[in-house]
Amino acid sequence: MKPSRNRLSKVSVLMLPVLSAMSLVFADGAASVGVSTNNPNSSGKFLTSSNGTTDDHYQLAIGDQVSFRIVEDEENPKTLMVMDSGDLEVPYLGRFPAAGKTCKELSSKLKQELEKEFYYHATVIVAVDSKTKSRGKVYLVGAVHTPGPEEIPSDEVMTVSKAILRAGGFMDFADEKKVKVMRKKSGDNKESFIVDVSEILKQGMMEQDVKLEPGDIIYVSERLIRF
Repeated sequence: MKPSRNRLSKVSVLMLPVLSAMSLVFADGAASVGVSTNNPNSSGKFLTSSNGTTDDHYQLAIGDQVSFRIVEDEENPKTLMVMDSGDLEVPYLGRFPAAGKTCKELSSKLKQELEKEFYYHATVIVAVDSKTKSRGKVYLVGAVHTPGPEEIPSDEVMTVSKAILRAGGFMDFADEKKVKVMRKKSGDNKESFIVDVSEILKQGMMEQDVKLEPGDIIYVSERLIRF
């Protein structure tokens, strides 16, 4: 059950003298938040996330673990994981899109949502605790030597040609000119496009290679005329 706005608003009202003394401290390009308090145990210190590292460039991926904290709650950071759907299960808000966003972008969007209903002022800190080794999978079907799933490493860009090479390459009668990529969009929407992989592999036309996303299906058909 979600707390009412009035209940959480009281926290914000009590924090107003504290919030007036807030200062933003930027580290590694991402915002950490400093708060002066009258607490003798923490006077003059900054309330910051004790876990993880802030990063304004790294985009969150499926499987990443992050620490999440609302400073006004005066609670320890919570550990959240980016689910297969690309969402985080965020306190008060429920599922919230996270994959593809930096910690700074996500913190800003969470702040906006929390302040719509639950807080007069919310200071949100999101930091990466651990990065996944894989951003998800793509699936190869048809005339490749090893059809099936291929992992997308978190530290590189996976393209159509790379996925085919990692699946053992084309079989003898594969239609290399008409490789079909099928991608699920929001809701029930889908899109597909054709990639001429022969031009990429044989002629070095790398600009035609397509970056893959988790869940993409790469279908390689066989040529109708074999010679």
